[in-house]
Amino acid sequence: MRLLFLGDVVGRSGREAVAERLPGLIARYAFDFVVVNGENASHGKGLIENHYRGLRDAGADIVTLGDHAFDQREALSYIEREPALVRPINYAPGTPGRGAMLAEGRNGHRVLVVNALGRVFMPPIDDPFRAVEAAIAACPLGEQADAVIVDFHTEATSEIQAMGHFLDGRATLVVGTHTHIPTSDHRILRGGTALMADAGMCGDFDSVIGVDMDEPLNRFLTGLPNGRFNPAEGEATLCGVAVETEPGTGLARHVAPLRLGGVLAQTLPEFPG
Repeated sequence: MRLLFLGDVVGRSGREAVAERLPGLIARYAFDFVVVNGENASHGKGLIENHYRGLRDAGADIVTLGDHAFDQREALSYIEREPALVRPINYAPGTPGRGAMLAEGRNGHRVLVVNALGRVFMPPIDDPFRAVEAAIAACPLGEQADAVIVDFHTEATSEIQAMGHFLDGRATLVVGTHTHIPTSDHRILRGGTALMADAGMCGDFDSVIGVDMDEPLNRFLTGLPNGRFNPAEGEATLCGVAVETEPGTGLARHVAPLRLGGVLAQTLPEFPG
């Protein structure tokens, strides 16, 4: 089975890049299942229903969120009727939506997707490690699930690496989102879990993490706000990670980064054989 995960979609530039490039990637590499993090897709904060549907129409089987999950107020209502939209599992009990979802891929494969928020340099939140562990225990890899993907929305690369080792052998892919900067540490751990500390973003890198650079520069230089953060609208780079699984176990046998378009050095996944 082949899986594709795309990092945080930021604003119009990111949405357009996903719409233009994702269908071709699915066709070219025969991806069986695609997860896209959409928490910055609408004006850089949150996800409105129309933009969520655009990501789904482009080929996302599941759309995950993060700390901006409910910045767009309409998400509080439509998330309840959209099983393919997954918010962090370690929000407080009673939060609308769901933190994990077992979905069927293009060839009938069953993929468990879990979304969680980190606690390092983030607002107070319930323990992500125990919450993710409970979700995977209820739907184990190789039994109920043919693959398990964990989107860990974290500020600290140490926390995502710890989550990867914690779940090694129990998940197919553990990948970080939130910082918008793709890391080069993609690898397969001893137990067969693929790990990447941050998938990067689908957005304009001629910016400050996807934001038009003027206001971030002003605040760094003066310490004072002079306006809103607006998403940069130049050509986006599509950033993510691709995984091929071992038949039977659902563990990773190959992992490769994806960077396509925009100003970053380009790389496309190459699968053996």
